[in-house]
Amino acid sequence: MAISFDEVEVGTELPARSFPVTRATLVRYAGASGDFNPIHWNESFAREVGLPDVIAHGMFTMAEAVRVVTDWLGDPGALLEYGVRFTRPVPVPNDGTGAVIEVTGKVAALLEDRRARVDLVVTSGGQKVLGMSRAVVQLA
Repeated sequence: MAISFDEVEVGTELPARSFPVTRATLVRYAGASGDFNPIHWNESFAREVGLPDVIAHGMFTMAEAVRVVTDWLGDPGALLEYGVRFTRPVPVPNDGTGAVIEVTGKVAALLEDRRARVDLVVTSGGQKVLGMSRAVVQLA
């Protein structure tokens, strides 16, 4: 069921989500995206270039975060714009647990033509990993 513009207001909170990320997740994403940069799978290489560990792909992190918006909308086609700033990588240790990306969102502005801007807060390990994470959506 589509979200109605008349049912939301500035401050409306979207359901929060947590997204686990393991090394296996990164391997699957690398295969799907074609991004086989060794910082996403080779611990030695990642550390040599100054990273704390293997890190999640930035586009993977961005995609997981926007799922909060598309799941809330019920229609991925209602997502009109989406942008972020990459502020910190998501280290993914090879410990059987990996990392978790935590995402919260809220309606930050109501726009003309029954659109709204949704702002997301995206963290991992207690630190913000995406900044200026914003989506513009079309509401019913």
